[in-house]
Amino acid sequence: MEHPRADDGTSLLTKLGVGLLTCNSFLAVYRSREEPSSVAFVLVAYAVLLLLLRSLRRFERAPAADRGRIKAAVWGLSALLTVMFASRVAPLMPPPVGVVVWAMAAATAGGGFWAFFVAH
Repeated sequence: MEHPRADDGTSLLTKLGVGLLTCNSFLAVYRSREEPSSVAFVLVAYAVLLLLLRSLRRFERAPAADRGRIKAAVWGLSALLTVMFASRVAPLMPPPVGVVVWAMAAATAGGGFWAFFVAH
């Protein structure tokens, strides 16, 4: 079953998700307004998520010959998000758990690379 589409071809569910992400990001920036590093983190994560969504949409519509470059961008953006979130979570954990967080982030980025580029 397909989701209803807006006039520009974007699913209404996608638009709702982006709207909720935007509201959540706005509230996070508002709550963190006294901490510039937290505000910067939220804004960069929001921008990267929007770029990732746009890249995924481009990938879906691209001819097969152009998909490799877009796939690399999708992997790069998802790896960036993984590293960003690990860098915020790992310091809050006890050191052994922080190592596990970084190991999981590396495994996720490495597994994504393997799935995208090695295991066709």
